[in-house]
Amino acid sequence: MIIGIDSYKGVNGFTDNEINEMCSFLQGAVYCWCKNRKDEWFVARDLIGGDNYFWEGTPLMRLYEYYLNDEQDNGEYAVEEAGKAAGRLLKKVLFEDKRVFETQEGYTRMYRWTGEE
Repeated sequence: MIIGIDSYKGVNGFTDNEINEMCSFLQGAVYCWCKNRKDEWFVARDLIGGDNYFWEGTPLMRLYEYYLNDEQDNGEYAVEEAGKAAGRLLKKVLFEDKRVFETQEGYTRMYRWTGEE
């Protein structure tokens, strides 16, 4: 549950199984964050960006492949759009989570576990 959020925008173009796998992957990342950095705010890039940008071999790689356009020289479009889609999936994961999260809007949406279930 996310305090103050009552809906989220979905991600289209994927099977239910693919969505479930991506969400399970993100759920694992959220559980790790909450265990190790309980009181800290996080954004999607904290979980799956920066040092964790290499998605090959993970369910999230499907997002990048979906947005990859052969006309793009370096795949920057795919990286940007896959990141946005991953952020929407993260919101879905947190929205459906049994724990309670608070949120703040900034350049990107930030979340923090309140410690409540």
